[in-house]
Amino acid sequence: MKANKYILYFVLSTFGLFLASCEPSGLNKEDVFITASDSTIEQIIMAECAQYNQGDSSYTLYTLNDFMHTFMDTEKGDFGDQENPYRSRSTNGNGIYLYAVDTLPSDGDGIYIRGRVTTDDYAGNFYKTIIIQQIVDGKQQNLRISVDLGSASGMFPMGQEILIRCNGLAVGRYGNQPQLCVPAYNNNIFAMNASQKVGWAPGRIPAAKVRNCFYRIGHPDPSALKYDTLTLQQLFSEVPEIPQQTVEDMWKVREADGRLVVLKEVKFTGQANNDGNLVDCEYAHPDSSTIANVFASTTKNIGFPQGRILKSNDDSKSLCCSNSEYCKFANFLLPGAQQDADNAISGCPNYRGTITGILSWYCDNATGTKSGTMSKLWQYNWSVTPRGIPGIGIADINMYYAKKKRYWEPEEFNPKKYNESKYGNSNE
Repeated sequence: MKANKYILYFVLSTFGLFLASCEPSGLNKEDVFITASDSTIEQIIMAECAQYNQGDSSYTLYTLNDFMHTFMDTEKGDFGDQENPYRSRSTNGNGIYLYAVDTLPSDGDGIYIRGRVTTDDYAGNFYKTIIIQQIVDGKQQNLRISVDLGSASGMFPMGQEILIRCNGLAVGRYGNQPQLCVPAYNNNIFAMNASQKVGWAPGRIPAAKVRNCFYRIGHPDPSALKYDTLTLQQLFSEVPEIPQQTVEDMWKVREADGRLVVLKEVKFTGQANNDGNLVDCEYAHPDSSTIANVFASTTKNIGFPQGRILKSNDDSKSLCCSNSEYCKFANFLLPGAQQDADNAISGCPNYRGTITGILSWYCDNATGTKSGTMSKLWQYNWSVTPRGIPGIGIADINMYYAKKKRYWEPEEFNPKKYNESKYGNSNE
């Protein structure tokens, strides 16, 4: 019986070695991902063109700026007449359209673009939006893409290069921001200012269309992204600080949209952009006050991005830090802000440093402007949107208090402390 047991051990051990020898070797990234060489991309495009055009493999792979200029070649686009109107706030009659849609042919020559994803939606600032970057002659070109995906970064993480067949899609502007999209008609009669919002505008590309037309090339490589590091003075030497109402200036703004920047030597002032007016933020509950001293307090269900003012260290230039009230750090205090009604924002200018993020110039209403001049609504339309803060998403905000030699550590609004200070009872 003892001998039989040893024979059994030998058989099982031999069988185990046999199974081990049959195990596949570990996969390398080269085994899983397509190599992002130009020849490989050309092969993908030609195979796709042959499939769609029944043997004809004609195509054009556009740079992002060439793509925008080629297919948004008229300011008005394909809609805007009485039968197919844009929303009324799109234009004030001066020939500039903040909302426009140009449809792309579904057949014929292949229309392709490529770029690397610069956004990350974990922190919640880029809901159903991705932005791609392409480097042309050493400079950034960028384009927003509106997608109906609940977690776009799950499919297209930051640093992922993608190739897109654009046939059958559209390119348009939403609040003057260019984006790859589909035409969408809004008829929400219950929206605020509903009469101004009925009409055609860029809409999100359906998820099924995204899966059919978007190709992931290579593996995600965030280190391949290009960041432009500059002061606000340098930024506004490259783009118009207050653009004129001309098509030429609007295109300067559009080409800068989506740019990945590191703004250095900046500070929060503790102020908010309130319909073009600067107001001091207050120590208040973010669920009740639109100007609480946090990154993005309530909009009372309107849903627009909240702007908190940034200035250069010498106070000569400013723009907004724009965040969604639904982002994960919306209720975190601004750097230097305090949970104290008397000193709510007094410490904000002490913290200085860099803010990384996506540059934009957003304007959703042309009807309040006059031809040839800028209304106050346009003064603070430049903004940078971070992809996160330290501890939540990408650490895009880095501030330092030089006097106390202390780095900014994010602090969330504390409702219990607020109730105690206001009511003297934490249970109320």
